[in-house]
Amino acid sequence: MERFGFVGLPNAGKSSLYNALAGGGALAAPYAFATTEPNIGVARVPDDRLDRLAEMSASRKVVPTSVEFADIGGLVEGASQGEGLGNKFLAGIREVDGIVFVLRAFRDSDVPGPTDPLEHLRVVEVELALADLETCEKQVDKLRRTAKGDPSLRPAVTALDRAVGLLGEGTPLYRGDLTPDERADLQPFFLLTDKPVLAVVNLDEEQVEDPDPVLAPVVAELAGAEVIGMCVQLEAEAALLSDVDRTEMLEGLGLGEGAWPRFVRAAYHLLGLRTYFTTGEKESRAWTFRAGSSAPECAGRIHTDFQRGFIRAETIGWDVLLEQGSWARAREFGLVRSEGKDYRPVDGDVMEFRFNV
Repeated sequence: MERFGFVGLPNAGKSSLYNALAGGGALAAPYAFATTEPNIGVARVPDDRLDRLAEMSASRKVVPTSVEFADIGGLVEGASQGEGLGNKFLAGIREVDGIVFVLRAFRDSDVPGPTDPLEHLRVVEVELALADLETCEKQVDKLRRTAKGDPSLRPAVTALDRAVGLLGEGTPLYRGDLTPDERADLQPFFLLTDKPVLAVVNLDEEQVEDPDPVLAPVVAELAGAEVIGMCVQLEAEAALLSDVDRTEMLEGLGLGEGAWPRFVRAAYHLLGLRTYFTTGEKESRAWTFRAGSSAPECAGRIHTDFQRGFIRAETIGWDVLLEQGSWARAREFGLVRSEGKDYRPVDGDVMEFRFNV
């Protein structure tokens, strides 16, 4: 399962965000390094489309898709040189597929640390860039010598040289203008700043009422990356309630469904993940696939036999199926497509697979 990791300074709210997603389980304390080993959890990805399909089919069982997340210990200045949790912290980031920066904006005199989210962002980006710079400098020297006898390594040397130039200026690679080929050449080095990122700005209750002035500088700084504002403490408290009480609490505060469903969906898409559905009386289920996967590969998410013996995929958009009210009516009007092995499913497809093994 693909995993995203929370990265930020101590007391930024990473463990509270974990609890908001997992419904508790992580120690959230107002001192540095309350988390020394990553907490690993699984978050259900909220999807109204699945609920509506299940209602249409009168499904006895509803199974949402999910994504894995890690609460990694707090980073401090000098982490790239071993300060704080040092190498343990950096190793935790190397193991995730995407990074969620947790940036503190909330004000609380009982919780030490800066309250400027841009200061938080500056520290974490510098430390990750410095760690990557050290890695690239070591690797490029080795590869340059080896490439003299193996010309196939020259593109990787060029990509590393480009990375060294960017990182030396303090520019994380996700901000850099690397080409797709250069990024592909850098993949074997598992660089920290070559992962997709989004940011959560942790607000206090007053800031939630008008978050734009707090979020705007971060949005401008992380141009192109999604930035989500939420009061993490409120979301964590709401996560411990029943669905009815949670809805009542959030609506009473004027927060609608809350920010964490939007956050989970954003993180899910950040990792290049998409969803297709199967639906019937027995079960409606959301299935995860990587964007660009073929229909047989998507079938294989259900069972390897489906992929091995794939014949075709009976396919319809979720919204079109709901409009018709049933598979039978959609077929009657010729709205169900028969897609072959070359078809690339899109987010929101509802499919039934035909296979033979």
